[in-house]
Amino acid sequence: MNSITRVLLLGVVLLSLSPLAGHAQTATPPLGGPVVQGVCMISREAIFANAKAGLSATEQLQRLTTRAQEQLGAEQATLTTELQALGLAGAPVQESQLTATQRAGLQKHQALQQKAAEQARQIEQARVKALQRISEEAQPLIAQVYARHNCGLLLDRNVVLGGNMANDLTAEVVQALDSKLTTVPVSIEAAPAGR
Repeated sequence: MNSITRVLLLGVVLLSLSPLAGHAQTATPPLGGPVVQGVCMISREAIFANAKAGLSATEQLQRLTTRAQEQLGAEQATLTTELQALGLAGAPVQESQLTATQRAGLQKHQALQQKAAEQARQIEQARVKALQRISEEAQPLIAQVYARHNCGLLLDRNVVLGGNMANDLTAEVVQALDSKLTTVPVSIEAAPAGR
């Protein structure tokens, strides 16, 4: 597997592990018990994964990733053919034995690796911006739902090992967020000049 493909696959893996991945975490069956008044729970990851804005952002990020993979894959295929013609596809060649043409081919390969890394960085930056926007929109809604339920303590439900989950505010926050925001724009920002 070539290094360009590895960088892009890493980007896809990171994207799939992100809170915008679109997969809600599976919950273990609750242990039960009495409802603890004033103690509420929420899962930000589930909000991001289930809200319409999060689903939209995930879809857009997947399209950006696919487009980058296709573009870089085509460039990599052309470059691989060129490197094979230059005799650089087999056993390693010592630097001192390289011709000027072979050095130029290796420089192209290095430039393509840098381009792949930059595109992966840009896609990650777009993911972070989308996540931040959704979080900013969700925060006041979380506060409203928290107050409406007379919560005195809000816990991350992902760290709760068991108990009565009746005071889980996640679904209510997702519903409120869906009525306020259904999509967020996700785009790649051009790298600043001189970079």
